[in-house]
Amino acid sequence: MKVLLMGDASAYHATLARGLVELGHDVTVASNGGNWMGTARNIDTSRRRNKLGGALLWARLNTLLASKLKGYDVVQLCTPTFVELKPQRIKPLFDRLKRNNGSICLSVLATDTQYIRLAADRSDILRYSEWQVGGEPTPYAQRYSERLREWHSHALTDLCQHVYDHVDGVATALYEYHKVCEQFVPQSKLMYAGIPIDCSKDVHQSISADGPLRIMLACHKGREIEKGVDRMLPIVRQFAEDHRGEVEFDFVQNVPYEQFKQLMDRAHVVVDQLYSYTPATTALMAMRKGRIVVSGAEKEYYDFVGEPHPEKVPIINADPADPNRLYADLEQLLARRSEWAEMGRYGAEFVKRNNDALIVARRFEELWQRS
Repeated sequence: MKVLLMGDASAYHATLARGLVELGHDVTVASNGGNWMGTARNIDTSRRRNKLGGALLWARLNTLLASKLKGYDVVQLCTPTFVELKPQRIKPLFDRLKRNNGSICLSVLATDTQYIRLAADRSDILRYSEWQVGGEPTPYAQRYSERLREWHSHALTDLCQHVYDHVDGVATALYEYHKVCEQFVPQSKLMYAGIPIDCSKDVHQSISADGPLRIMLACHKGREIEKGVDRMLPIVRQFAEDHRGEVEFDFVQNVPYEQFKQLMDRAHVVVDQLYSYTPATTALMAMRKGRIVVSGAEKEYYDFVGEPHPEKVPIINADPADPNRLYADLEQLLARRSEWAEMGRYGAEFVKRNNDALIVARRFEELWQRS
């Protein structure tokens, strides 16, 4: 099939493309490369950072790029806001993509108005999210209440509803996105895909138990509160300070994708995010490399993907109801030095079974065959 992957986040579509190519598909990625991340793409849809940036991108999409965005068997969109334009600009672009191509499907791998509507306001679907924990607003929701209002704006709500109403299929990246989508997407259109990891490139490297425990905490600048880094960072810093000589700590923000992966190689533990049921891209990449991660790893997630909860868990489940527990978890890990390599090996095998780009690509094939 001739496939267009439109938009990207955290190299999701760029990595998926590798799996699809291996299966014999002709794949084009059109994205902004995640801006500073500089991820792979065939068509650049980046926006200039000035007042005319939106107008210039809109003009390019309607002139120079228009012929390159038609004639595909399948178009897979990265979220309803798949380009950096105002919702009223994205809606006619979506309609044109649907008109000029075969099936059009959606990758649910980031926040949209439907997720906000259900995850932020209803703890009966998810016990917690970046917006609420047990029905109470998080620091993120309290500080950025205007973002909630923006997501509930008529223009964004109308766009998201229009996209969900007119796509032929919906692929979810995380357990929590899937649980929310189950509330309003027909089962016949819905498929859990997971996050693709290039297991042929990111290979298991055994952790050495010699020397200090090296911890890396990574976060996009400006998203610290959204990801719970504001609550985890002081705990990890205090742990490193209290165990000086035994622990080394790196706080990494906004480095290019390839450099980021190199920094990950020298760590034993990668701390990712607080408000997640599921290990996301950074955590899965780290696990594939044999690293131990601090991220989401709820029982619901293990059950959902059909994995028994491992005895020697390669994921330290960050608990948003009790983030201070992280200190004790790290202390216990420091005392279990002899188990690091085995934990890392289990994590690498876990990712290979569940998130190899080829496995995820086959799930997308199944969705397209149903669409």
